[in-house]
Order: sequence, then C-alpha cells, then structure tokens
Amino acid sequence: MGWFDRLKDGLVKTSKNVHRSLMQLVGQGHDPAVLEEVEAALLGADVGVRAVDRLMGRLRDEVGGDPIQILRKTLIEILAPAQSDSIEAIIRSGPKPFVILAVGVNGVGKTTSMAKLASRLKRQGLVPLLVAADTFRAAAIEQLEIWGNRIGADVIKHRQGADPSAVVFDGIAAAKARGIDVVLIDTAGRLHTKINLMDELKKMKRVIDREMPGAPHEILLTLDGTIGQNALAQAKQFHEAIGVTGLALTKLDGTSKGGVVVAIAEELSIPVRLIGVGEQEEDLQDFHAEEFADALLGVNE
Repeated sequence: MGWFDRLKDGLVKTSKNVHRSLMQLVGQGHDPAVLEEVEAALLGADVGVRAVDRLMGRLRDEVGGDPIQILRKTLIEILAPAQSDSIEAIIRSGPKPFVILAVGVNGVGKTTSMAKLASRLKRQGLVPLLVAADTFRAAAIEQLEIWGNRIGADVIKHRQGADPSAVVFDGIAAAKARGIDVVLIDTAGRLHTKINLMDELKKMKRVIDREMPGAPHEILLTLDGTIGQNALAQAKQFHEAIGVTGLALTKLDGTSKGGVVVAIAEELSIPVRLIGVGEQEEDLQDFHAEEFADALLGVNE
C-alpha cells in the first residue's frame, strides 16, 4: 500500500461520513436538512468551527456546483498556507548546525518522530545528532539510544534526573566540535498547562540561544492526530509559551479523524512540516495540501 493509500485508509471513517453527506447535496440545492448533515459531518471530523463556517459558506454561495469539488477547492485554500518546503531543504538553507527543539505532551510519538526524522535526514546525506534532553523518563533515553545505534547516529545523554539544559549545552558543544549538520533535541513530554515545566522548556531555549545565537532554528511541536480539538488547544498554548515554528502530526493511520489539520491551518499560521501515517520510518512524510484534502474527502489521487 502506497503512502497516499495509507493516509486515505487512515482517514476512511471521516471521508465516508463527509462524502455520504455531500452526495446528498447533489441536486438538493439549499436543502437545510442536508446542509445541516454536511455541517455535522465536518464538525464530527474535528475540522473546527471556524473552518466549518468557511466551508459551509462556500457551499451555500456556490449552489448548483459539484459540492465535493467546491469543498475540495476550499480545503486546499485553507491547507495550502500550512504546506512548506521539505525539512531537508529548510535545514540545507539554514545555519550549521541546524538546531531542532522537539516539544509536545506525553504520548504523542515525539521521541519516535525525532528518531525517524534523524534516519530520514541521514539517508539524505545529512549528519544528525540526537540529544536526549528528556531526562525525566529513563525509557526515553534508552529509546533514543536504541534508535541511534540502529540508524548510526550519535546520541548525547546524561543520567535520568539530570538537568535537561545541561544535556542541551553538551549537545550544542558536541555538534559544533563534530561538524554536525542537524541537532535534534528530544525534550520531556509536558502538559501545556504546567507552568513549571514550560519554564524549564524556556530555559532550554535560552541555553541554546546563548551557545548558538539565533537557535533553535526550528521549534517542532508534535501533536497526536487522534485527539481532535485538544491538539488545537495544545498548539495554541505551546505557541504562546515558546513560539512554535513547525508541526509534526502523528497517528493519522486508522483512529484519527484528521480534520484537526484543517482547524490548525485555519486558526494558526504554523506550517505542518511532517505527518505520520504508520509505524515504519518511511511513514513520516511531508505534508501536501492537495493530497490531504483528497484523503479527507475520499477522492482518488
């Protein structure tokens, strides 16, 4: 199964509901009951109130047109600003070492995503360095070490319970000494509502900037695609606290409604760098607006 097919398969529940309600609009014009069903299907897909208002407004304005194509065109308009250059292109055009600070709450797949990204960058000829700044969870340090051994990437670590900022300091020093292309810093999962943990994250950011002015060059927030509007709330609060520059959306492979990508694109000006559609390394892919709109609507590529 190809990547687009896996994405489409992951969003099949959503696409079936939305597609079925849209098909009822054909020839029905402004039937209020059918429009209400379409609106409910979009809200149920976690597309978000603001984006749904925009989509429904377009459907009402263009009565008589193909509702699926109207919705597809509007979705692409919403999603296109969230599409960016590939992460490799961004790194190659940026400073060396290019520093990525990975943030997010527990359980979103942040550590795994950073390791997969390191593997992908290595295949593209870049030299990555993994920094295990999640010192709260011993398993996170071990997990990153296992990945480092598997993909042939160095890992900077301290013992469990060490000061994360100290690990970050050593990571930046090692990267500069070894001629590393990109530093991927894995941080502890933290609830966006916990002020002390967010302050710890801000401290890490200050240490990075002190050791390499202008860094981190990317603050990458990993979000779980299965949690719907909670992901939007997390994105807003992390962005306010630390200034997120890119998003990685994981778990779009079976249990996700997926529409939260639309809500985020509509409400926040943050690029979606990566989306995950499975457990394999190659399942971490660039975000493409048209492909995502087609998968969400169940349209063939």
